[in-house]
Amino acid sequence: MLEKLFKLKENNTTVKTEVLAGITTFMTMAYILAVNPSILAAAGMDQGAVFTATALAACLGTMLMAIFANYPFALAPGMGLNAYFAYTVVIGMGYSWQIALAAVFVEGLVFIVLSVTNVREAIFNAIPLNLKSAVSVGIGLFIAFIGLQNAKIVIGGSTLVQLFSIEGYNELNGVKASMNDVGITVLLAVIGVIITAILVVKNVKGNILWGILITWILGILCQISGLYVPNAELGMFSLLPDFSKGISVPSLAPIFGKLSFSGINIGQFIIVVFAFLFVDIFDTLGTLIGVSTKAGMLDQEGKLPKIKGALMADAVATTAGAVLGTSTVTTFVESASGVSEGGRTGLTAVTTAVLFGASLLLSPIFLAIPSFATAPALIVVGFYMLTNVVNIDFADFTEGLPCFICIAAMPFFYSISEGIAMGVITYVVINLVAGKAKEKKMSLLMIILAVLFVGKYFLL
Repeated sequence: MLEKLFKLKENNTTVKTEVLAGITTFMTMAYILAVNPSILAAAGMDQGAVFTATALAACLGTMLMAIFANYPFALAPGMGLNAYFAYTVVIGMGYSWQIALAAVFVEGLVFIVLSVTNVREAIFNAIPLNLKSAVSVGIGLFIAFIGLQNAKIVIGGSTLVQLFSIEGYNELNGVKASMNDVGITVLLAVIGVIITAILVVKNVKGNILWGILITWILGILCQISGLYVPNAELGMFSLLPDFSKGISVPSLAPIFGKLSFSGINIGQFIIVVFAFLFVDIFDTLGTLIGVSTKAGMLDQEGKLPKIKGALMADAVATTAGAVLGTSTVTTFVESASGVSEGGRTGLTAVTTAVLFGASLLLSPIFLAIPSFATAPALIVVGFYMLTNVVNIDFADFTEGLPCFICIAAMPFFYSISEGIAMGVITYVVINLVAGKAKEKKMSLLMIILAVLFVGKYFLL
């Protein structure tokens, strides 16, 4: 039955590989179950209800990806988009979270229309092969950087970023951290990277997942022995699952279906919707390009078969997520961790979706997995994606320079979509000025995209 549904043999995979890949993907993005409620709570939303909405939206969106496209990609409320929702739209612009949800809902409807009319698919197919490889490499650097930050191996400082030190961390955050709280977690993350790397070198099946679990277990042992002392004021919580409140699912009632269109300034509302739309389109496209390139899913023309189904899953999930009560749902770059484990079909996505559903009942366990344990996975996955750099033709400067700018922009600008924008703009300008556009059969859509990207920087 599974063979018939997911075409496992055709994709050179097995049930065991797919399930393991799905578990790995879930483990690397389970942090969203803790982070998203925290961020949206700043907008005045009920934190418990947002947790439930986050799990349900991720479960639904990921399941739709399996049904519509049979791809191993997972969806959940997106990082960055949730911050824009809470801190810009609600706190900065003064809108209620109900109106912000309405903007997300409208964005989802627009997405559905764009997906049906092939506009998003056309954008994907218009991006040159070299630039697609560059997107994959850039995402690799970006998520490795996120991993380093989540583990606090890299912190802010006078040089913008610097290597962790207790003194530097205390000065930066105005706290009194010590080796027994923040310090030991940084050390555990470094050990976790080494352990995961060794497992990769030894070609141990499930190496990334084992890396997460071993790092977490080491943390638990440190807590039991007293080497790690939880400190809630520093965000250093117990690593042991807390079942003191029993097993219960927080009610959705405070936020379900609460979107509102009352008191909207049409001009500002359109800008808000466009901002959600823009970031989600290109973050999703960037993730699909990067992960599918690494997985060898693109055809000879650099196109992703069944991309329409993947984009439709994203669009429907965003619309449904707004009704449930969460910010924009998007395809997660952490899907690369499951792909790296061999995930190639929708069975990987189904596994991840089921785990998101199960997390409603076992939330104490999943929320106990700390960021320092998942950080090594992100760093190693970043390495996997970085290897795609060998497919870029750096000998042709009209290809290599835009690719380099695209790669550098993602971690430096802290945005996948900005990296794509920089890559497209420079690719079009350099090739037009060099007189190479006709030779490379540059599409009109690429030129239109470049113009729109330039306009974005002037208008927003």
